[in-house]
Amino acid sequence: MAPLRIGIIGSGAIAQVHHLPNLAILKDLFSVEMLCDLSPKLAQTVAEEYHVPRHTGDWRELLAADLDAVILCHTDPKTEIAVAAFAAGKHVFIEKPICFSLQEADKIIAAQQAAGTVGQAGYMKVYDPAFEAAEREAQSMGPIRFVQIHHLHTNNSHHLAHFRLHRSDPADLPTAEIEKTRAAREAAVREAIGEVPDDIKSAFGHLAGSMIHDLYGLRHLMGVPEKIVSTEIWYNGWGISTILAYPGGARCSATWVELKDVRDFKETLEVCGDDRRILLSYPTGFSRGILSTLAVQTLDATGEAITQCPAIAWESAFVRELKHFHTCITENKTPRTPLDEARHDIALVINIIEAYLNR
Repeated sequence: MAPLRIGIIGSGAIAQVHHLPNLAILKDLFSVEMLCDLSPKLAQTVAEEYHVPRHTGDWRELLAADLDAVILCHTDPKTEIAVAAFAAGKHVFIEKPICFSLQEADKIIAAQQAAGTVGQAGYMKVYDPAFEAAEREAQSMGPIRFVQIHHLHTNNSHHLAHFRLHRSDPADLPTAEIEKTRAAREAAVREAIGEVPDDIKSAFGHLAGSMIHDLYGLRHLMGVPEKIVSTEIWYNGWGISTILAYPGGARCSATWVELKDVRDFKETLEVCGDDRRILLSYPTGFSRGILSTLAVQTLDATGEAITQCPAIAWESAFVRELKHFHTCITENKTPRTPLDEARHDIALVINIIEAYLNR
């Protein structure tokens, strides 16, 4: 079978750090035929770097090209281009967040269903071998009593400094398109959570853009929560804590905080039952070749506490999700991270904010 012809819209950090290098590794599965960026010069530079034959500054030109699939990793919101990509008959991979509001989600899902093509959310942590091992452990344990998410974020510039990235020249960016994107983002956030103060908008952005990783992983383990018990927002929207309630009485305590110049990034998922504790630790998403780790604490046959650290397969979650995208297209399968299920995560982000507004 010939490689799938693919185009990428958005030539920034996530494309350069992960998608383009990984697609080059998977050249038997994908052939990157075209790049698009709002900065035509950046699109050209990155295309030359990765030997992509065509580039453009107009996403409409890319969608009109003879391509099987597209990856959307441009600046949010992605709704307009996602809907247009499905209308053009493409298979579509949408980097998180797929959108901000439920209305946007419904438009994207309707477009995907009308097209009958694959729509996959870029939820890479679900494809992490360590997460899969944690999920198996959680399924085999007794009732889950408590889950804790601990996400200490830091400025992404610290991580990106390790890579040689091409960046857009502000003078090359079309002012009208920049303003259109800004206005569309503001409208989408307003549609999602209404007119709110700037600190709440900031918190919403961090939930949708960063903590969304923790929330979709949580949903895979625990399902959709019964209710939001409480939410606290502080530090001008750079700190968020929420408590979620689940059927059977389980609770999840989840916190995300930005510590701008603390470079020791920490993101953990802890699942506790009566007979064991699972601790999953992730590296930053802007890393290559660094594995997530898993520790399982139990008692041995004599009642002594033991900690086991299963070996984790040495394969990138980003590579695995691309391979899965290929399988879904070529074998007509539903993705493990379909867009209609990603809608639950959009709803949860909105509900977490509403729990604070209505406290």
